[in-house]
Parts: sequence; structure tokens; C-alpha cells
Amino acid sequence: MDRKKIKEWSMRRRVLTIIACLFVLVYIGIVLYHTYKPLPEGISHDGTLYRTDNVEMLTDLTFSQDRSKDGMQHELQIFDEVFSMIDRAEEFVVADFFLYNGFYDEKEDFPELARTLTDRLAEKKEENPDMPVILITDPVNNGYGSYKSEEIRRLEEAGVEVVVTALDPLRDSTPVYSGIYRILFQWWGEEGKGWLPNPMAEDAPEMTVRSYLKLLNVKANHRKVVATEEGVLVNSGNPHDASGWHGNVAFKADGPVINDVLKAEEAVSRYSGGPEEFPRTEGEENPDGQYGVQYLTERPILDHLLEDIGKAGEGDEVWLGMFYLAKRDVLSALVEAAERGARVRIILDPNENAFGNKKTGLPNMPVAEELIEDSEGRIEIRFYNAVIGQYHTKLVYVKDGGETYISSGAANMTERALDDYNLESNLRIEAPADSPLAKKLDAYFKRLWDNEDALYTLEAEEKLDGFSQAQRVVYGLQKLLKLTTY
Repeated sequence: MDRKKIKEWSMRRRVLTIIACLFVLVYIGIVLYHTYKPLPEGISHDGTLYRTDNVEMLTDLTFSQDRSKDGMQHELQIFDEVFSMIDRAEEFVVADFFLYNGFYDEKEDFPELARTLTDRLAEKKEENPDMPVILITDPVNNGYGSYKSEEIRRLEEAGVEVVVTALDPLRDSTPVYSGIYRILFQWWGEEGKGWLPNPMAEDAPEMTVRSYLKLLNVKANHRKVVATEEGVLVNSGNPHDASGWHGNVAFKADGPVINDVLKAEEAVSRYSGGPEEFPRTEGEENPDGQYGVQYLTERPILDHLLEDIGKAGEGDEVWLGMFYLAKRDVLSALVEAAERGARVRIILDPNENAFGNKKTGLPNMPVAEELIEDSEGRIEIRFYNAVIGQYHTKLVYVKDGGETYISSGAANMTERALDDYNLESNLRIEAPADSPLAKKLDAYFKRLWDNEDALYTLEAEEKLDGFSQAQRVVYGLQKLLKLTTY
């Protein structure tokens, strides 16, 4: 090869090296910025603690007397109350729900939650044209831009204000992928004629490649809350038909906390292009109320949770009922509480089923092993006997002497939920240990832990014996690379 060709090849290689280095620098810069960038105004809401005498716990449970579907029973309270709140509303309805559709493949007769919610909201607006009726939801329900769901279409026709949450302004929880997405793919948009199968169900509308590329960012408005002038209901359940038999918990409260919810939801609407001003209620605080209630979203959920678990010591109790448990700060706090002498008991979903599809047990299986080992057996764990559906509850209950601290709502104990990535919603409650609410929580956990009238929970060892080393390796890689769906 002559000198001229060598020089040309050297020059080309140098140019390619410079381009590659520039790409890497731009990629790293984008990853860092979108992982730590400022949040939209009003996100990560740390609400005021208000006093009230009116806090109600509602539960959904699906259970069997054995490990089969034979004789399966359902106790469903939550969405009956959601629908009743909408029916009784006279001034406004504001709702924010993550999964909101009727798509599923399973051959089960699930409750028609999506259709019923649509009926209630549409009828309320049609009967009261001047009343603000607002639904905020996640773009998963319109295939990330591939189509408009029948539920959303009908609500809009009825005059309901539907706000599909803008996810791009939120921080990136899967930075390894999202950096590539932002450089190469986000400019394409999502609309067009879909041809790829919808992961929600076979008969759901098909999706475009561009929508799939957006889906892989794994970002969400994961909130689940309803507010009217009567009160707020903060929930772990979705108005999604195939979620209708999940185990869930909700808490309902009244008073000024309603306005905190409206303020937090207004922030999502404003940055997503929806209404910029939400209604407010004139409900007054009862300063002598026996309960303290506080609306929290995103990171403040974790901050208060760690503080509350940190109060538990010798003779105290910590209960968790949880769908996903993986946040390292929470795991450490639980181990430390057990070391201080608190009795820590946890009921986990086995993470083996997602709408009829088999899952691998991540993250709860390896996390359960870690907690038992790190606490030297002090932490007690049982897995819910999920014969169908999931134990989808997100509930933490700390008993510290004569006081109790409760955190419940949409937030799983994971980085995506608690580190300002997803939009989340929890109600934090302070209650006397001898209050009706605390007694109801005691009865709820005792019923499940002791299998009082059905086979609700199973010994941890029964589930962990079948968990493979390969799955542990996958879990380790997921933690390292942040390539998870939880």
C-alpha cells in the first residue's frame, strides 16, 4: 500500500474515532442530564399533615382454601367506593389512574372496571356539563401514541377532560437505553398505522415500532387516586379489567388533604398540556381529629417511610404487604429495625404471574433471601398464595408503642417508584394504636398471616426452594444496569 493510501486510511480512521468519541460524550451527557435533570414544577409533592376523624381502609382480596382455583373467592370493596364517590360528587371529580382499559387474554370473567368507570365519569359530565370532571392517565392506555382507546374516546365525546401524561419531561429510569432513544429515536414520533402485536392482549389494537421504542423507556404515571369535594381515595388498584381480582388496599380521607391532592394532580396536568387550574374545596381541618393524613408523591414517600421505620425498636412491629420490594434503602431500614428488636413481618407477591404470563420471581424471591440472611432470620416473610392475579398491595404499617404510621397507595418499594422517576401517589397516616383504623389493620394482617379462614399465605421456604442460581444472576445484572420493569 503506497503512502498516499496509508495517509487516507489514517485520516479516515482518525475522523471515525473523533465521531465515535463525540457520540460517546454526547451519549454520556444525555444520560447524566436526563437521570438527574430538574423535575417539572409541582412533582415530588410533600404534603402537609392534616388532622381528621374520618379515615377508612378498603381492601380487595382474592383467595382460595388451597393452591387451586377451585372455590376461589373475591372480596372487592375498592372500586365500588370509587364509583360511589363519582356518583355522589356535586362539585368536581379528579381521577388519576395508570392502567385503564379492558384488554386481556386470560379466559376469566373479570369485573368490567374500565367500562364501569367510563360510564360513571361520562354520565356525571353529561348530567352536569359545568362540573369539572378530569381524568389523568398514562400513555400505556393509548399504545404510547399508536391509537386512542375506546374508553378515552368516549370520555372525550362526553366532555370529560382527559389528560394523557407527558413522560419525556420525567427523569429516565433506564438510562442505558433511554440515552440511545433520545439521540436516535425520539424524533420519529409514535403515530402511524400499527402492525406489531399489543403486549396488553391479542385483540388490543396493534402498535407501531416507534411506540414500542418509547415503551422500552419503562416510564409511567403510576398514580392511582380519586378526589371529589367529599374526600380522596388513594389506592393500589387500577381500573383495568384483568387487574380486577388483584389483592389491593385503599385509604379514604376527608378535609384539606383534598386540596393537596388537587394541587399535585394540577401539576401533572399543567406540564402535560391539560387544564392549568383545578378546582379547590373549602373543607376545614379538624384540629382535634384522631388521625393525621398526608398526601405524598414520588421521593417524599421514601423520605417519610424511612423516618417512620426508623422509629421501630424493641417491642415494636413493622408490617409490609408489598407487590415489589427492592429499594436498598428500605431493605436496610427493615434489617436495622429487626436488629433494634422490632418484629418485622412481610407478605410479598411471588412475582410468578402477570395477566396469565409466567414471571421469574424477580425481584421478590432474591430480596426475600437477602432479608432473611442479612437479618439472621429475624425478619419473617410469607408469600401470598396468588392462585390468580397478583398480591398488588403496597402497604407499610409501623407500630411504635402507642402510635402507628401507615403508608399506602401506588408506590412499590423500588428505585423506579421512590427515586423521582415514576409518578406515584401515597397517603401517609398517623393513628393511635388503639384506634379503629389500627385495629382494622391488625385484623387484616393477622387474617392473612395466620390463614384464619383460607390459604392466604405460604411459608417463604416453600417458594424459595425452587428459585434458581441463574435467576439470582439475572437479578444482579438488573440491579447493576437498571434494566428492569419494576
